[in-house]
Amino acid sequence: MTAKQSIVLGIEQRVQRSKVPNYKSWRIGITHDLQRRYEDWEKPPHFLYWEADSLQDAQAIEAHFIHQKGMVGGTGGDLSARKMAYVYIF
Repeated sequence: MTAKQSIVLGIEQRVQRSKVPNYKSWRIGITHDLQRRYEDWEKPPHFLYWEADSLQDAQAIEAHFIHQKGMVGGTGGDLSARKMAYVYIF
């Protein structure tokens, strides 16, 4: 299993285990700075993240969950392919 597939599976499993297994109740995003993003979102209690192999993989995962599953989020942002990318949900 690739890291990308593992992230997708992890997100799907987390949503299904939640009290409200509805993708529309969850937010997804990408960041280079987890601590800053966590604080920007006011420290949500169910904040989870995964390290992606590349920015391209992270963007594909984010787009999949926004466009196919209905998660809240946006596919923009000022991100660099030269830095570590993390996919986060809450």
